[in-house]
Amino acid sequence: MENKEIAIFAGGCFWCMEEAFERLPGVIEAISGYTGGWVENPTYELVSTGDTGHREAVKVIYDPSKISYERLLDVFWRNIDPMDPGGQFADRGEQYKTAIFYLNEEQRKLAEESKRRLELSGIFKEPIATEILPAKKFYPAEDYHQGYYFRFETKYKNYKLYSGRLGFIKSVWEKNRHFRLFPERELYWLGYVKPSDAELKKPANSSPV
Repeated sequence: MENKEIAIFAGGCFWCMEEAFERLPGVIEAISGYTGGWVENPTYELVSTGDTGHREAVKVIYDPSKISYERLLDVFWRNIDPMDPGGQFADRGEQYKTAIFYLNEEQRKLAEESKRRLELSGIFKEPIATEILPAKKFYPAEDYHQGYYFRFETKYKNYKLYSGRLGFIKSVWEKNRHFRLFPERELYWLGYVKPSDAELKKPANSSPV
């Protein structure tokens, strides 16, 4: 049985965030949807008005034995403009504002710490506007939006390019590609699996068989 945990992120257009997370080893699925508002069963049309309180977001279902929440936070920050308080790139309005929605106290602490470390890094010259908020009910978006990045690949690539997102990400992170929010977790990110107690007790030169 798979070990599953959930993380929720709002990073502007959910097509782009779904792609960013779903390609990661250890992520089981990324679902585009709406959260943070007060309207039940919202539709894309309703959320697009900016009057529902909802934001476009992704629910990331992942295996914590294969990828850490810290790694998901790192990927989130690398795929948004955290300085923008009014949306993301060409997409403007409340529904496109960025946020990390925490589901428990551990996620809250890690999200706050990731934001603090990013602010101290000096990578961004303006204050970070991304909010850290308690999770509310998540509503999956219409089927049309799920997997948009690979089902409508050409349209998606054009959107990502001309929205300004792709250029911004490259301009910031190509020169900061070695930066890590949680360097103490690097081995875990790269697929390191903690040895069992029995393995740890073996002499260093013992045979694995």
